[in-house]
Amino acid sequence: MPKTRSLPVLLGLLWLIGNAMRLSILAVPPVIPALRDELGLSGTDIGILTGLPVVLFAAAALVGSRLVARLGVITAVVSGLMLTALGSALRGVAPDVMTLFAATALMGIGVAVTQPALPALVGQWLPRHIALGTGTYTNGLLVGEIVPVALFPILLPLLGGSWRATFVLWAVPIMVIALLVMTVAPREASVRVAGPPRWWPDWPAREILRLGVIFAGASALYYGSNAFLPGYLAGTGRSDLVNPALTALNAGQLPASLLLIGFGRHFERKAWPFVLSGLLCVASIALIVATASVVTVASTAVLGFAIGAAFALGLTLPPLLSTTAEVARVSAAMFTISYSSAMLVSVIGGVAWDLTSVERFAFLPIALSALPLILLAPTISFDRKQDVAKEE
Repeated sequence: MPKTRSLPVLLGLLWLIGNAMRLSILAVPPVIPALRDELGLSGTDIGILTGLPVVLFAAAALVGSRLVARLGVITAVVSGLMLTALGSALRGVAPDVMTLFAATALMGIGVAVTQPALPALVGQWLPRHIALGTGTYTNGLLVGEIVPVALFPILLPLLGGSWRATFVLWAVPIMVIALLVMTVAPREASVRVAGPPRWWPDWPAREILRLGVIFAGASALYYGSNAFLPGYLAGTGRSDLVNPALTALNAGQLPASLLLIGFGRHFERKAWPFVLSGLLCVASIALIVATASVVTVASTAVLGFAIGAAFALGLTLPPLLSTTAEVARVSAAMFTISYSSAMLVSVIGGVAWDLTSVERFAFLPIALSALPLILLAPTISFDRKQDVAKEE
């Protein structure tokens, strides 16, 4: 652990970085009805808009890991956050759908550059507290997902009812956090990650694929549910439930991250939490598509908890199963596989909606995304890190 900063400071920085990585992304779901009215978005367009950052997470993740190796962790984090802020602000002035997609892509690249650096930071700063560090920045991610949704009804009137102004607004705290990291982060975190200049980790392909597919399940469940829940509720005549349901979906993840912070060692290197999360996701989605009432909101809260647990546990895998030199590369490889699959699920969901003209069919591929959590997690070799250490 770096001696120049205390544990609370390090945890605070991790939390803020996680927060900044989600503020601009989750600003989209609450304004989807307005975007459909003003820009004429179809169900497929909505799937692309919400899935585009995800596919950029995949495409640029390896670039992020290279930046960590070449320039240092802090430089990668700050650069990524600044790109994220710029992309968010540019969405607010987009005159048409294609420009909106382009600005969203820039924002997604920024987040993708930052993501592989976070597990590397945990490995460098808190090598003996992997679950604590991962749980802390995961909690930051989740709070960053909740805040734009929960504050939307309050901020929109203050901003004159402009959805464009909300995108610009969320760029401000992201830029502030980037500057704070630049000035407060310990010097040791800027040291380049050791190891040969490789893009891909020195792991068997089947192990990387397994991690990627498992994490893809959690990602697809999360992004797909956020994308199609508003349209489903609006189509059933319950637009009044859109904001409560989105808030429940995202707030429901917080207890999962807090459990990891407080009791992480009880869940580390175990498959059953992944399996239980997957089963809860399937059951919750079944209730969501069968109802359009307060039961739907309660079901989205349970779904959020299950997704949050799977997501947080998935993020612990790279620092738990790989050596310090490999963490960023393993994380990037996992993100590349997982977010590519998550984007595909979002698009398939949108196409299913358009072909059937029934909103609930968008949830079918989302529900199937829980299967890797149930079937593949028990096959993980949780002693991987010790084996690598012996080989070295």
